[in-house]
Amino acid sequence: MLSVSLGPMVLSLQNALLFFAFFVALIVGAIIGRKEGIPVAGTLSDIFLAALVTARVGFVIRYFEHYQESLWRVIDIRDGGFDVVAGLVGVLTILGWKLWRHPAIRKPLGSAAAAGLLVWGGVLSVINLIESQSRVVPEVPLAYLDERPASLAEVAGGQPMVVNLWASWCPPCVREMPVLEKAQRENPDITFVFVNQGEQAGTIRRFLGQHDLSLDNVLTDVQGGMGKITGSQALPTTLFYDAQGRQVDAHLGELSSASLAHRLKRFNEN
Repeated sequence: MLSVSLGPMVLSLQNALLFFAFFVALIVGAIIGRKEGIPVAGTLSDIFLAALVTARVGFVIRYFEHYQESLWRVIDIRDGGFDVVAGLVGVLTILGWKLWRHPAIRKPLGSAAAAGLLVWGGVLSVINLIESQSRVVPEVPLAYLDERPASLAEVAGGQPMVVNLWASWCPPCVREMPVLEKAQRENPDITFVFVNQGEQAGTIRRFLGQHDLSLDNVLTDVQGGMGKITGSQALPTTLFYDAQGRQVDAHLGELSSASLAHRLKRFNEN
């Protein structure tokens, strides 16, 4: 499962887990804080917000060259660009400062923070372990625009592969296409595949012509099989597979050049 649907809102599994861990921390803080007569919900919210800010700042610093031409994108968090290490450093720094300056809240705040971090770290480790063992290139019947049958394993040709699930009616898909087109051109050792979800070849050809896009490996998935088998409930979704066909990463939502560069580094780590 790549995403979680909450009514009309769809969150990536990682983001849903983060908010769940925060919710657990709030509950633990409320229970222990009530016994001690000390509310900590506001303090926990401040720490959570500070973690998001430091994680974003750390990511922007790390990939600043990708933001130089459009500095406004620094605040556009839709690309999912957050540095986990920077966020953890932010959490521990502010938590330590709060505990040192306010001895009265040490028990409820410390217990709440520990519960949230344990839930987040523990569940995330289990998810990563399961996915590392079970996520492989799916066998879904696809086709080229000329109706020739295609399979992702054959298209990959033994190279690392980036699979983008998209549709022409999806605004974030349209916005990220130039980023993917440029990455495809600059990374010949990585196979980029663009699997359209639910549209006919004629519609796809018109879209590519209207936006002057030169993309390799554009495939049709009229039945939306890729989205179903990978657990993606929203577009765009981008999947990253290593040369052995194992899924090493996934991204729900629009990619920026920075967030794409961050995920392409995973290929050098495997």
